[in-house]
Amino acid sequence: MTQAGKPSTPLSYRGAGVDIDASDDAKHRITKLVESTYTAGTRGAFGGFGGMFRMPEGMKKPLLISSADGVGTKIKVAIEAGRHDTIGHCLVNHCVNDILVQGAEPLFFLDYVAFGALVPKTVEAVVAGVAAGCRENGCALMGGETAEMPGLYTPPDYDLAGFIVGCVEEDRVLGPERVKEGDVLTGIASSGLHTNGFSLARQIVERMGIAWDDPFPGSTTSVADTLLAIHRSYLGLLRPVLGDVSAMAHITGGGLPGNLNRVLPPTMDALVDTSTWKIPNLFQVLAEEGAVETEEMFRAFNMGVGMVVISDTAKSSRIQEHVNAQGVPAWTMGEITKGAGRVILNGGTN
Repeated sequence: MTQAGKPSTPLSYRGAGVDIDASDDAKHRITKLVESTYTAGTRGAFGGFGGMFRMPEGMKKPLLISSADGVGTKIKVAIEAGRHDTIGHCLVNHCVNDILVQGAEPLFFLDYVAFGALVPKTVEAVVAGVAAGCRENGCALMGGETAEMPGLYTPPDYDLAGFIVGCVEEDRVLGPERVKEGDVLTGIASSGLHTNGFSLARQIVERMGIAWDDPFPGSTTSVADTLLAIHRSYLGLLRPVLGDVSAMAHITGGGLPGNLNRVLPPTMDALVDTSTWKIPNLFQVLAEEGAVETEEMFRAFNMGVGMVVISDTAKSSRIQEHVNAQGVPAWTMGEITKGAGRVILNGGTN
């Protein structure tokens, strides 16, 4: 120490665990990925302090609808499996679905990635997934934040969050006020676990003692591929038939009981016949190997249903025909009755 009490060895930001050069490398790697998502509404160039976007022309009474979310502990599977190129795609699709249920189409997206030790190649892979999701859904990746926070995250751990803004005409907003007694519930298949239930799923897989590259029981697909399957976006499937829809529920954390109730009027129930679809192998294996009770399975996982659409009988037929024609299973899974805002599951499981 010097006489003034100051350290004799100079300190640096890099020595404190923050590598500015690595951050610059990461930004250089993702520039083209970000720019590949730009749409007609995008203004300005990548790298500004704020993203700029022009509202779509021709809208009479546009409402902005926003949402923010993460991917839960699915990110831990990506880290442990060394697979970082799909987790960002899952994030975008999850957020797109969350605003789609109100009838909104996405305008732009922002991401936030935080590392204990920033690895440019990992940043590039994560953002590649985000960009792929944005291109799929026709929304611009306007920017975001890549942070390095030593001492808060332990390498190789990192966290990921997304923020989306979309718009819809005010008179086309979907929701409980449009739901009527006698309306039909249409289930649309999920593509796997989506982005919920992974804390329990990982615990069960760990108990099973299988490696990420091993085939998942009852399947020829690896454990990693099965668990990291990209969260399905329902925008492209449902955009052409949104005019036939009264309300929708994105089946995320809480399962059918914890999400379908969010779009019910307080005087109506949703009766769900769980015998109308075959529970996918993934969920059957998790239930058996984890000795998880059926009620708990339906609260923790989507059980093969990623979106529930509510509409009248005639329109539900058109919706199902349209979705099935795109190669995604859709079926009648129940109805709306008088009640008290409850989701009632019955019929057993297949």
